[in-house]
Amino acid sequence: MQKIFKLLAQELHIKQEQVEATVRLLDEGNTMPFIARYRKEVTDSLDEEQIRTLAERLAYLRNLEQRRQDILESIREQKKLSPELERAILAADKLQNLEDLYLPYRPKRRTRAQIARENGLEPLALLIQSQKQAKIQPEQLAQPYLSEALPTLEDIWQGACDIVAENIADSADIRKLLRQELWRQGELLSTLIVEGKEALEFLHYKAYQEAVRQLPPHRILALNRGEAKKILKITLQCPDESILRHLAAKLQLQPQSSLYSYYRTALEDSYKRLLLPSIEREIRNELTATAEKQAIHVFAANLRQLLLTPPISGHVVLGMDPGYRNGCKSAVIDSYGRVLTTTIFYLTGSTHQQEQAEERFAQLLRQYPISLIAIGNGTASYETEQFTAKMLEKYHFQTSYLIVSEAGASVYSASKLAHEEMPELDVSLRGAVSIARRVQDPLAELVKIEPKAIGVGQYQHDVNQKELTQTLGNVVESCVNHVGVELNNASPALLSYVAGISSTVAKNIIAYRDEHGAFTSRRELLKVPRLGPATFTQCAGFLRINHASNPLDNTSVHPESYALAKQLIQALGYQLDQCQTKELQEAAAQADPVLLAQKLQAGLPTVTDILEALTRPGRDPREDAPAPLTRRHVAKLSDLLIGSTIKGKVQNIVDFGAFVDIGLKSAGFIHISELSTKFVRHPLDVLAVGDIIEAEIISIDETRNRIGLSLKRLGK
Repeated sequence: MQKIFKLLAQELHIKQEQVEATVRLLDEGNTMPFIARYRKEVTDSLDEEQIRTLAERLAYLRNLEQRRQDILESIREQKKLSPELERAILAADKLQNLEDLYLPYRPKRRTRAQIARENGLEPLALLIQSQKQAKIQPEQLAQPYLSEALPTLEDIWQGACDIVAENIADSADIRKLLRQELWRQGELLSTLIVEGKEALEFLHYKAYQEAVRQLPPHRILALNRGEAKKILKITLQCPDESILRHLAAKLQLQPQSSLYSYYRTALEDSYKRLLLPSIEREIRNELTATAEKQAIHVFAANLRQLLLTPPISGHVVLGMDPGYRNGCKSAVIDSYGRVLTTTIFYLTGSTHQQEQAEERFAQLLRQYPISLIAIGNGTASYETEQFTAKMLEKYHFQTSYLIVSEAGASVYSASKLAHEEMPELDVSLRGAVSIARRVQDPLAELVKIEPKAIGVGQYQHDVNQKELTQTLGNVVESCVNHVGVELNNASPALLSYVAGISSTVAKNIIAYRDEHGAFTSRRELLKVPRLGPATFTQCAGFLRINHASNPLDNTSVHPESYALAKQLIQALGYQLDQCQTKELQEAAAQADPVLLAQKLQAGLPTVTDILEALTRPGRDPREDAPAPLTRRHVAKLSDLLIGSTIKGKVQNIVDFGAFVDIGLKSAGFIHISELSTKFVRHPLDVLAVGDIIEAEIISIDETRNRIGLSLKRLGK
């Protein structure tokens, strides 16, 4: 473990003491949000991302060490562990290197080489590899091996060459060299093997060729998808003769040897039959793993921004779930998310239905104090937006609307959770409620949906689903604990993402709340079944109770620090019951944490965090983000002019650019080359989902409904 600690410290550029302390906390079962927020003195203020990176790398290194021991034990049992091999195994720093070293000793299926060994041809194979000048002719060398299983000299030499070929393929040095050469010189080729409509998506790759080392992640995933759909054929092309020369030089083949031709034949066979297919699979797998990691990273970054979208509180909202034949399902909810009424507008039906829709819409806005309209961005969204804008103008309603992602709304509507929350509503109407609530509190509503169904990112269906689910789950957990959860109105879905709380405990909290009424203190959580002291320690700081008897229960101050918080408040000249006063908040903002930490003999990070909590008690960190973009008028493609500036909201970010909602049926697109006058490594370095931006229109393609945008021409 000391070796692992040292390596982690070097890789993460932190002190070994930080590594050891963090690993100890993780091994004790502490959650990452808890460690990052409430154990800063122990970890020397490592943030959550650093802790997660450390945990992932720790798992890899522990797995590597376990595999190392398993391999050493296996080779020892075979009585083939030489001091040189043991040193090489102990020095291997990657699983790939370990597996290469173990390959000659790994139990194999019955290969051609294995059969040849069973027929006694290993001495002849070793003679070929020794490259000693034979004193007798090859024909005479092979004569002693003639048998019923090897009736001809050709069979004998073929069997011996099979053994040599396998020995070459099992060589760690040879595999390393070939791997390097293929990365350096290999090219991936794609050809279209299917014509017609289904191939349209992949026409760009009809006869495509690119160096392996230059392939961008999104292109790798696109090629993989085409191959999986049996539309593309993908092959790895490489300069065979050049690589064979490198391999021959590595093996030090000697043309003057009388057995050179057999060694050369075995090398060529090993390269084409054993090595190339194996290393090609490795390279394709590595390309895919890298591409998937990047795609998951982009998805996670986009999801985080979407979840941290600022809530628009205090509004009565009309949620509209657009549709053609089945109408636009709509729901009015009050400022607490409670359903006031539901209806269906048939906006694209008969003239009579459209007149009814207008009448009902106007009636709703007169009957209820609707101050915001949320329109889902799915099918018929544009028509619904046109209708809404027309109605607002026609009847002079002082109401704005905004377009909301409805990804996952249908999945949620049919879920058990939705049924429990809205048993009286039809499945089709629950989606409209969800769309409206996404405006009031995006995080609280979106956690009810499987993260990968939320619909931001790229190629999410083409990546490792287990890794995607785990990563996105981590993002949701991080966001929920970053924001904090109001204990008395949180759903079980939201509570289950709080550090330390399982789905079972979340349901128990809801059951306790239903039976005993609202929680009045954090300590009351200890009365919840299966929520013991250990779980309480992990979760308490992330749960808020508005109007609690102890005002600290509505802050991010952990109960274990309440005594310190009281001392700190007194040191500022105030009492605990003055937490909500402006005077105390200003005093906390102006206080010197260093002096207070020294005076109270407390840790500086904890004192700093307590002061911040006292400065803005009950603060929602999402308040610091830009507010969502609302509209009153609908834009038309024909209204746009190249060279003009347009305002929009970043919808999604991918490796090659960003999609922007500019109020049209089709999103505008900013290619990575148009993001800045400076070099941009990735769009995430410049933009985030939810950003409100102004961009210049640089291209309009009406036939394909595509609008090209640029930031760099505005001096970004």
